[in-house]
Amino acid sequence: MDNFFKGITVKRYAVAFTGPSGSGKTTLIQKLAIKLIQTKKVAIIKHDPKDKATFDTEGKDSYKFSQTGAEVVVTSPNKTTYLSQREKSIEDIIDMIKEFDILLVEGLKTLPLPRIAIFRGAIELDYLDCSEAIAIDDSINIDDYNIPSYIDILDLNNTTQIIEWIEKNAKEV
Repeated sequence: MDNFFKGITVKRYAVAFTGPSGSGKTTLIQKLAIKLIQTKKVAIIKHDPKDKATFDTEGKDSYKFSQTGAEVVVTSPNKTTYLSQREKSIEDIIDMIKEFDILLVEGLKTLPLPRIAIFRGAIELDYLDCSEAIAIDDSINIDDYNIPSYIDILDLNNTTQIIEWIEKNAKEV
């Protein structure tokens, strides 16, 4: 869907990353974001399926407000933080972020987005069902696996190659 900012039609794209815990998803997304942000507006969504992440400091006003169960927005001259007590759909989150060129999503493997699975040491084949590409390093001998031909194989340490894949395969959102 197209959005309008100051009368200009802007197309937004998204790609997702998946893989086992400790495979390097966050590290890769961070490296990609640092490169992409030089020429694009980048947004990132991270799925926290076990609800482990914490975003506020106990005792601070924002923490006290968020403990009430209310939707809380903390704003300052340099950032705005939204603390929600409700699960949001990907569409809701995209609508909140609004202005971005590329959205990098970590996790949420049920979303219908082009997906790169990240592996180190071993490839877990069950991730291939929801992925269009895999990113691996030299800790994996690809010849040890029967990777379907429709899965692109990327070098986990080659951010330029991965960005090129994203530019060709990201889905308009």
